[in-house]
Amino acid sequence: MRKIRWGILSTARIAHRFAEDLAYVENGELAAVASRSAKTAADFADRHGIASAYSSYEQLYNDPDIDAIYVATPHSLHLENTTDALRAGKHVLCEKPLTISVEEVDTLMSVVAETGSYLMEAMWTWFLPAIRQALAWFEAGEIGQLRHIKSDFGYPMPYSADSREYNAELGGGVVPDMGIYPIAMAYLFTRSDPDRIDVVSRSAPNGVEDDVVAIFNYKDYVATLSTSFRCKLPNRTYIVGDKGYIMIPDFWCAREGHLYRVDEHIDSFVDDRESHGFNYEAMAVGNDLLQGRRESAVVPLSVSRSFQEHIAAIKVRC
Repeated sequence: MRKIRWGILSTARIAHRFAEDLAYVENGELAAVASRSAKTAADFADRHGIASAYSSYEQLYNDPDIDAIYVATPHSLHLENTTDALRAGKHVLCEKPLTISVEEVDTLMSVVAETGSYLMEAMWTWFLPAIRQALAWFEAGEIGQLRHIKSDFGYPMPYSADSREYNAELGGGVVPDMGIYPIAMAYLFTRSDPDRIDVVSRSAPNGVEDDVVAIFNYKDYVATLSTSFRCKLPNRTYIVGDKGYIMIPDFWCAREGHLYRVDEHIDSFVDDRESHGFNYEAMAVGNDLLQGRRESAVVPLSVSRSFQEHIAAIKVRC
C-alpha cells in the first residue's frame, strides 16, 4: 500500500500530538519536520523518529519526497505558509482556523484553483468516531426535529498581551482560538447560517475578547455557543430535538456520545482509541489523496469559509 509522506511545519504543542498520532495512520508516514530553529527541528525529529529535520520552511516545501504538509503555525501565518506550500506542489492540512478572515479563505481558494493541490482545514473533531456516531443518530431521526444546540469550550488562559492567544496581530482572541469548536458543532448539525446572531462578551485588558456567549437564531431552532479564556467550561455539546437529545462530553476531543429519549438513556458509543484522535483526519486526507480527490467531502473549503463568516459576525459584536 502506497503511503502519503507527511511533513510537519512548526514544532508547536499541537504538532507533537499530530506527530504522535501518525503512528496510527496506515496510509501515511512522517518523513520530515521544519522549524525556524535547527536545534528545535532536530529535537522534534529525535523525539518522533523523523528522518529529515529542516531549519527553514523553504527546505520542507522543496523536499521532492514530501506529499503533504501539516501546517501548525500561529493563525496569522496560515495564509502565507499554506500558500507557499501549495505553490511548491504540496498538499496541505492546515490547523484551524484556516485563516483569520473570509478574504483570506477566498485567497486560498484561488491558490487551490491555480495549483490544483489539495487543502483542508484540520477540523479534527468532525472525524472522531463519537462525533460521526452522534451525527448518524441525528440523521436517522433519533431525536426528532432539531430544537436546540448547546455547545461550550473554555479553559483558563493566563493573560499576557504577548501570548499567541491574546495577541491580536497573531489572530488572537477566544473566538477563533477556542470558539471555533462550538461554531463548528453548530454548523455540523445545521449546515446553515443563522438568521440572527446575538453576543454577550468580555474583553482582556488589551481589548481582545476572552469570554463570549453567542446565540445563533435560526428559523426553527437556536444554538447557544460559549467560549472562554477566563474559566473552565463544561466543554459539552447537546443536540436537542423534540423527541430526545444527544450529549457529547468533551466534544472537541470526543471519546463518547450518549443518546436519550426524553429522560431515558437509549444508547451510548465509546471510542477506546489509544491515540489523541488526530489520526482520523490524517487518514481521511490520505485516502482523498490516494484516490485522486482534490477536496475533502467532510470539510470542504466552503465550510471553512462559513466558519470564518460566523467568527467575523461574532467578533464584530464583541
